[in-house]
Amino acid sequence: MTEFRRQDLTGARFERVSLRDAAFTQVYLNDARMREVDFTGARIRAALFNRSRMRGVELVDVEISGELKNVVVNGVDIAPLIDAELNRRMPDRARMRPDDAEGFRAAWAILERLWEGTVARARTFPEVALHRGVDEEWSFIQTLRHLNFAGAAWVGRMILGDASPWHPLDLPWDEAPGWDGIPWDREARPSLDEVLTVRRERQAMVRHVMESLTDEQLASDVTRTEPGWPQMEGFPFKECLHIVLNEEWEHRLYAERDLTALEKED
Repeated sequence: MTEFRRQDLTGARFERVSLRDAAFTQVYLNDARMREVDFTGARIRAALFNRSRMRGVELVDVEISGELKNVVVNGVDIAPLIDAELNRRMPDRARMRPDDAEGFRAAWAILERLWEGTVARARTFPEVALHRGVDEEWSFIQTLRHLNFAGAAWVGRMILGDASPWHPLDLPWDEAPGWDGIPWDREARPSLDEVLTVRRERQAMVRHVMESLTDEQLASDVTRTEPGWPQMEGFPFKECLHIVLNEEWEHRLYAERDLTALEKED
């Protein structure tokens, strides 16, 4: 098997080449041109397709999960259509992009209620199943650990100013670059109750911010320049909370999806 590591192949030409079962990690295909390329069975994660153009393609039995903006298919921008359909199926979803303080409080209350039901459902599974990932996704417990990380990052650090708000079980996203002083033990196997103890603390932290939230705060910016992550200047206060709401909403859907898959396995 040929391996290419840390090589610059800019401008390389591949013609009548088989790359079946090849693995690409942190590979840059910016401005690449592809013609008569077969992606059958390909699995792509954490990819950027910004400003991509696809012509003469076949999309059959394809599943796409991600952020869609200005996605034009056969002359139709499908992003608003999908957004409207998801809101129709899940009316609470439309409330996850609030503009004022009352809207944020209502959104967080919805999320806490929904997560309470999801955790109750998870408790009906043997704990070993809650450490099992489905289709290369995080396990249920890893998902909770990631949400603990997200809350610490965007509320604990960015809003409350704690330069290092981390717990040893916090879990960044898989493609994160890694930082000194930020825990990242993907293989840890804590119990559900251990993770929920941290989870309740983080939820209470966010709830406290929501309870005292004002529209003036939402109109302000926050800056954190200390080593670590996030490290940003003049970042919108409101966007910090939007990120947390989005993480909580989307990852609960992933968790419910995977719990359903685990049920079918048994």
